[in-house]
Amino acid sequence: MKFTLKPYQRTALEDMLASLDRAKTIYQRESSPTSVSLSATTGAGKTVIASAVIESLFYGNDDFEFEPDEGAVVIWFSDDPNLNEQTRFRIMEASDQVVSTDLVTIEPPFSKPKLEAGKVYFLNTQKLSKSSLLTRGHEVVAEDDVLEGMHTSVQPDLQGYTIWQTIANTIDDPDLTLYLIVDEAHRGFGTKATRDKSTIVQRLVNGHAGLPPIPVVWGISATISDFKEAMDDADVSGDRRYLPPVQVDGFQVQESGLVKDLVKVDIPAEAQAIDMVLVRRAAKKLKHSSDRWQEYCESQGLPDVVKPLLVLQAPNTPDHDKIGEALNVIFEELPELGSDSIRHVLGEHSTQIFGAHQVDWIEPQVVEDRTHVRILVAKDAISTGWDCPRAEVLVSFRPAKDHDHIQQLLGRMVRTPLARRVPGDDELNSVDCLLPFFDRKTAGDVVKLLTAQIDGVPDPSGRKVILEECVMTPNKSVPDFVWKAWDEVPSMTIPQRGTSPVKRLASLALALSTDGVRDAALEEVADRMHRVLDEAAVTYAQRVKKATTEVLAVRLQEISAKFGGKGVEYVDVVEQADERAIRHAFEDARKAFGSDIANGYLDHLTDGDGSDDALRDAHVRAAALACVPEVREAIDKQSDQMAQGLFDEHADAIQQLPDDRQQEYRDINALAVTPQIDRLGRPRTRIEDYVEEKDGQLGRAELVKLHLMSDENGDAPITKLNDWEGEVVKHEIGRDGALAWYRNPPRQTADSLGIAYRDETTGNWRSMHPDFVFFHEVDGQAKASIVDPHGHHLDDSLVKLQALAAFAEEHGDTFHRIEALSKIGDVMKKLNLKDVDVREGIKKGGQTVDWFYNSDLAVNYYAE
Repeated sequence: MKFTLKPYQRTALEDMLASLDRAKTIYQRESSPTSVSLSATTGAGKTVIASAVIESLFYGNDDFEFEPDEGAVVIWFSDDPNLNEQTRFRIMEASDQVVSTDLVTIEPPFSKPKLEAGKVYFLNTQKLSKSSLLTRGHEVVAEDDVLEGMHTSVQPDLQGYTIWQTIANTIDDPDLTLYLIVDEAHRGFGTKATRDKSTIVQRLVNGHAGLPPIPVVWGISATISDFKEAMDDADVSGDRRYLPPVQVDGFQVQESGLVKDLVKVDIPAEAQAIDMVLVRRAAKKLKHSSDRWQEYCESQGLPDVVKPLLVLQAPNTPDHDKIGEALNVIFEELPELGSDSIRHVLGEHSTQIFGAHQVDWIEPQVVEDRTHVRILVAKDAISTGWDCPRAEVLVSFRPAKDHDHIQQLLGRMVRTPLARRVPGDDELNSVDCLLPFFDRKTAGDVVKLLTAQIDGVPDPSGRKVILEECVMTPNKSVPDFVWKAWDEVPSMTIPQRGTSPVKRLASLALALSTDGVRDAALEEVADRMHRVLDEAAVTYAQRVKKATTEVLAVRLQEISAKFGGKGVEYVDVVEQADERAIRHAFEDARKAFGSDIANGYLDHLTDGDGSDDALRDAHVRAAALACVPEVREAIDKQSDQMAQGLFDEHADAIQQLPDDRQQEYRDINALAVTPQIDRLGRPRTRIEDYVEEKDGQLGRAELVKLHLMSDENGDAPITKLNDWEGEVVKHEIGRDGALAWYRNPPRQTADSLGIAYRDETTGNWRSMHPDFVFFHEVDGQAKASIVDPHGHHLDDSLVKLQALAAFAEEHGDTFHRIEALSKIGDVMKKLNLKDVDVREGIKKGGQTVDWFYNSDLAVNYYAE
């Protein structure tokens, strides 16, 4: 893959490969067709995951020890040829092994007896309809309609086979396995508008007119229930076995940084005709966003500057003059934009007149790449099937009752332009939504829609919705030595699955060499690993000798029987391994030590001797070492130690690299099988809300001083804090020596202190983010403290408390205080996690969290 998969994408890839392998086995052994599903929210990268699965099906995957399916044939089916073309491009963009010739759009004439292994064929509903040239003749003609001399089943023009026959022949070939991917499987199979699709999918999946059913059906949809409902609507045969679904965790999608963290909603403060006022505000937002992206991309040395897009959403019956007036207002604020910067995606695929503006039509799926397009006029045709990460401003002329359409459209605008979160910059991680015809109540409905998992919008647990933005930057009143203390605060990574320590080390060495941080890193790593292998060969000489014998021996079993006799005789036979068998055994070394280390070790062993005997002996030695568990453990241990040493030695240099390169090192650090420590990045901008809701009423948020990030007056609104969290903040900044405080973002970002823990339900790693970091002057120095007021009644309270205690045990010396707080009745209690007895009690467990706060281990927080 050209892309480095996010942790949840790797997990989905591994699970999908296991499901497809099981599905193939069931079909081969039992002739029973199966179906599997992959459900993932908008922005999760479903096509990237699918690309990785297809690449692994065709070429195998060493990370998950998945062997290629030599007979794999994939049909990618959707109801829109434009979606297919977009998917085809994305697969080429994502995969470095699946090339354009492997991706075939089926167009007439298509005369093949069967589909070829190792290829993806794109089909859509229209291609399988009765009138299609690919299928004409598949339907039996009524006897009265048959012309003299004409056969009752006429083949399509210029074709020897209908597409149905081609598919049937592919299924019937025992050397081929046909996988059908139903894209956007949640899109209404049962509606009148998609009746043809429902019928065609039913025929395709179930088989019909004597044609066999598809062996393996893979549905990709927003939710599992959507796929199952789609299959039910299509009346899929009950004989098909449903395998356990693969579902992407929406929480992890939000954590990944692939989707935006903030949605800012602007509405009229009172009922009046101010639609053009909000359009002007939208244009200013577009200009500000453009300037911010220009500055950021240039400062980071990025080859392409993000060009944000403004979407004008019209009602179903658009007022062309109103849209023309809006365009006039936008051009008044952005005179540098020309007429070529506007396009529309209305149902009429022709030039439209909006006031004095002639606007051409554009295909929705190409808007993202046509960066000269800065203003897009749309209705709801773009609410599904496309993504436009650079769409950052939305003005909707739809009435308040259409909040569902607005929510659906915003679902297409949530991807981040760089496919990653901009560290510490809320302004560049947000989308603006301006609603001229909404009041506070109906805008509140939009907020509720955006903060619930509806129609595939990602898990909102880390997303904020802003009604009146307060843009905060580093607080000028906070002294510099506080920021230096911030730089020393440790944070934990979330481990990824499926990568060995030696591969992690090789990735780190390559990154250090690429960035010029340590030019000889690759050579140094190779030399160190070769020495470890040499030492292991001496230390475990007897085990290596025995393993060498096994590598050189090919064990067979001869079975014989006499004519007329009874019984069968079994004889074990040992043959000498040939060159091919030895090279096959060497593959284990490549998997265990990584290709670069294993291949380099051959050069190390031969030391310039290129003879066949020397090379053969080197292959045998490397393969034998890979068979000894202690050797593999030694390599893994040394790899982890060397990686940690390189991270520690070059931490300052890595901090000076551009954001995308820093993220690369965070990803490499997270490849470890256990959580690792990383430095916190400094926040750049933070957006909070000047408006808060209490008891169903909107009002002004309370402002507090000394936050690390503040508005121009040094204030920070404490909008998202509950009453007792607000009390804690005011108590802490009222202490002697108080210097600053920080509201820790509740998501895995560069500027959020994270602590790793195991999810008790799934066994996966997750991160908790303590609510507050406070800085106080202690003995003339700025010292950080973690203070975490947290409800003790939540299901994950105990495991998070234990994680915080374990973090305190390991890294407590960095902090002045580490305290967990909870309110018991009317009394705020605290657990001092720097106290050994408190930590030991929590680590032992066996009690509920409220028990700890009611025990002698806790003291009154305000009694100090």
